[in-house]
Amino acid sequence: MQGTCWNQTAAPASGCKLLGKFHMPGLVKEGDIMIGGIFPVFNKEIGSIASFQGEPPEIVCALFDLRAFRWTQMMMFAIEEINKDDGLLPNISLGYRILNSCSSPTHTLRTALTLVNTPREVETPSGCPPTVSAVIAEAGSSQSLAVAGTLGPFRMPIVSYFSTCACLSNRARFPTFFRTIPSDYFQAKALAALVKHFGWEWIGAIHSDNDYGRNGVLAFTQEVKKFGVCIAFVGTVLRTYPADKILKVVAMIEQSSVKVILAFSAEGDFSPLMKEVVKHNITGIQWLASEAWITAPQPSTPEMYQAFGGALGFVVQKMAIPNLNPFLTAISPYKDPNAAFVKEFWEIIVGCRPVSPEIDASADKTKGTCSGNETLLNSQDVFFNVSELRVTYNVYKAVYAIAHALHQLVFCKAAGEEAARPCVDISDIQPKEVTYHLQRVKFMNKFGDYVFFDENGDPPASYDIINWQLENGQVRHVTLGHFASSANGEYRLSIQEERIVWRTGKNVPTSVCSDVCKKGTRKAQMKGKPTCCFDCIPCADGTIANSTGAAECTPCLQEYWSNQRKDECVPKKIEFLTYHEPMGIALTIVSILGAFLSLVTVMVFIHYRETPVIKASNAELSCFLLFSLFLCFLCPLTFIGRPTVWTCMLRRTTFGLTFALCISCILGKTIVVVTAFKVTQPSNKVAIKFGPAQQRVIVSSCTLIQIVICVLWLKFRPPLPDKVFRYSNKKIVLECNTGSEVAFYAVLGYIGVLAVISLVLAFLARKLPDKFNEAKLITFSMLIFCAVWITFIPAYVSSPGKFTVAVEIFAILSSAFGLLICMFAPKCYIILIKPEKNTKKHVMGKT
Repeated sequence: MQGTCWNQTAAPASGCKLLGKFHMPGLVKEGDIMIGGIFPVFNKEIGSIASFQGEPPEIVCALFDLRAFRWTQMMMFAIEEINKDDGLLPNISLGYRILNSCSSPTHTLRTALTLVNTPREVETPSGCPPTVSAVIAEAGSSQSLAVAGTLGPFRMPIVSYFSTCACLSNRARFPTFFRTIPSDYFQAKALAALVKHFGWEWIGAIHSDNDYGRNGVLAFTQEVKKFGVCIAFVGTVLRTYPADKILKVVAMIEQSSVKVILAFSAEGDFSPLMKEVVKHNITGIQWLASEAWITAPQPSTPEMYQAFGGALGFVVQKMAIPNLNPFLTAISPYKDPNAAFVKEFWEIIVGCRPVSPEIDASADKTKGTCSGNETLLNSQDVFFNVSELRVTYNVYKAVYAIAHALHQLVFCKAAGEEAARPCVDISDIQPKEVTYHLQRVKFMNKFGDYVFFDENGDPPASYDIINWQLENGQVRHVTLGHFASSANGEYRLSIQEERIVWRTGKNVPTSVCSDVCKKGTRKAQMKGKPTCCFDCIPCADGTIANSTGAAECTPCLQEYWSNQRKDECVPKKIEFLTYHEPMGIALTIVSILGAFLSLVTVMVFIHYRETPVIKASNAELSCFLLFSLFLCFLCPLTFIGRPTVWTCMLRRTTFGLTFALCISCILGKTIVVVTAFKVTQPSNKVAIKFGPAQQRVIVSSCTLIQIVICVLWLKFRPPLPDKVFRYSNKKIVLECNTGSEVAFYAVLGYIGVLAVISLVLAFLARKLPDKFNEAKLITFSMLIFCAVWITFIPAYVSSPGKFTVAVEIFAILSSAFGLLICMFAPKCYIILIKPEKNTKKHVMGKT
């Protein structure tokens, strides 16, 4: 029915005039203050086509819902309980008017308008008073959106018992909406926490094609994405969908690799899909359920358990209300034959049509007529089980919340305080005043629960975890855990895993698009696929993944390298030239051999020092030269072994000084040879000027310059041990950093200058007439020396790692052996093998 306020121009009085009526059967009880109720007693609207040539046909509803009918009875029970309570609204009776929504938003809107409009034409000075002070509505979120959006602007308070859409928490759009069930915002967090707890990363989602389903899955998707979970597909269902749409969702499930699917749907919307899933024998799926169907009795059958057994979901806390059972068992069509919904209830529970002449003509002839002696006292139907009430308990709390708000409004005091006279005329109660006090309600009911609403009209979040289990052939909703908010705003999930019955077996099912990457591998995103779908590729050399499921490989520190499995960083191999390896042994033997030959040569020269060959070769400079060669042969020993600060400084300085001394001695011998053979007269003063004293000065001064260079080198930028990583990724080469490249090449350059001078002077004296022309030996030895060190430079630069040191040692030994052999082998040959040539005549070239 519809009413409207209008002002008569002919009369001062104003009132309400009926413009039309909707035929809406309902449960009604008059009271001082009326409360409206909207419930989906029938959960499907039979569609009809309007001709637009007359009034639309009446709405026809089907599929009687026992659970929703129990909600209506709970509202009636709670109101009767309040009317008997002297401490709550004393001397004021509450009445109710309960209508059917047909689970249709459009029909719910008609019902809401019917409730808030006056049932008859009235003449009042204050206009059109509403017939109800508050409305308890509705189960479906889409229906509640219609009610709250329509009645909200008129400040009519609406308290829902089962609408969970987070969108209804928007106070700007729905300022008068309250609910006694937590928002889907919290349920989405609970479901996401469950998914994270069991490590599911690849799941499907199915939702009702309405506000409840769409907003619920959206909130859930936003939550699980924080944990890296991917949604493989999203399907939609609705009770009015044709079969082909339902079959498309079935095909989607069959083709997907997911093992976990969330069904965020109302019971009636999900039921057609459940039947098809069972029909197609789709098993092995772990179902997650929203609170709308996880405890619903209609799908909780052994037949459905075949596919949906082990389902997990969240529901609001349960409560046992023992006094409700006698109230339910007292329902009878014979008390009031015209009572709405009772005949349909009786036919389902009892299985026969009530005895009533008025309904015989139109009643369902397939069911027999009752005898009239039937009773509900001994019925075992789940309808009468009041030990685990959840949504029904929400209805109970909604009624009491409105009653407490009315008590505060009427008596200006909270219930339970000292009794007082009413401070407000109940006939003048306005809905906006009820809304004001409803927002501030806070009380503890007789079951110990605090009932209050936050600033968005939501109650505190608290859920039980439900698991479908089969016991004695019946599906049981077993509570296995809890999800609730903590004091710091966080949410805590507790669950008894060992008690869970999994449809997929005894173990926790896994649901991943790709298996977890093993250690040593990393994820590589598949092109065009969600982030949960990836390939596992081995880590690159030098990087590791020491845990499973690594998104990136971690580079090893500079001194470490990855092992073969790429799951651990191991220290790099340290490389330097050692005494124990074949190359080191060979170089050591050659070095000692050269030093030994130098000592033997010295001993030969000392032993045969009075012979003409020794005298002619300048014995003093020859001994100095042999001593320096002895040091040159020992110098490579400092290049072998682990580099240290001292060995690095020693190897560079000994090399530079010994070769400077060696070439200085050769330079001195060259000058002596040149001056000696260039002078035609034996008493020439030039020869006298290059006597032993001058020779020592030449050797000392040339060596002193090298000493100065080395001292400056060691003082300012000395050679130091260094770790070199550039030669190989898998090893560290220990070598001596020259410190100063300038100083290093200055040392080499100085030796080169001495060698070139010696070579030039010896070359000039190469054709002097003499059987024993030492200038030729010096020239040849200097050629070898220069050739060795000229080829050393590119070989030194291009050799990697320890081979750089080996090349340097080879150059030292080669040049030293070249000098030793070229300068002293001919003399030793004459002294030891051809002693007959060791005469003055032969040396002077006169024989």
